Amino acid sequence: MPTYISYGRYSRDAMRGMLAHPEDRTGPVSRLFESCGGRLINYFLTPGCEFDWVVLAEAPNEESMITVVLTVTGTGGVANIRTARALTGPEAMQMLQKSSEAARSFKSAGHAASPGQTA
Repeated sequence: MPTYISYGRYSRDAMRGMLAHPEDRTGPVSRLFESCGGRLINYFLTPGCEFDWVVLAEAPNEESMITVVLTVTGTGGVANIRTARALTGPEAMQMLQKSSEAARSFKSAGHAASPGQTA
């Protein structure tokens, strides 16, 4: 299953609520991923940096991951979510090989085609 890294901020109201009634968010986040066919690998609170939390998770596809993000965003408890697909070494190598092949026929904007390239 593809792996994703997400990070974001808690809303002020969510943070106030958690301070008034402390809770471990690992269980609710894990259940949300499971309901979308995925799996929470780990949830981290990251105080003292730009984002309040980081999630490492697996999801069967991009649609499932977007569903998770839309769900948590829609509840109003989190904001500024960023999500990236995390590639393993072999996955990255496969993408780099495909990119290398594609680059042979691609001309960057404002640059003349290299020998052997088509415009």
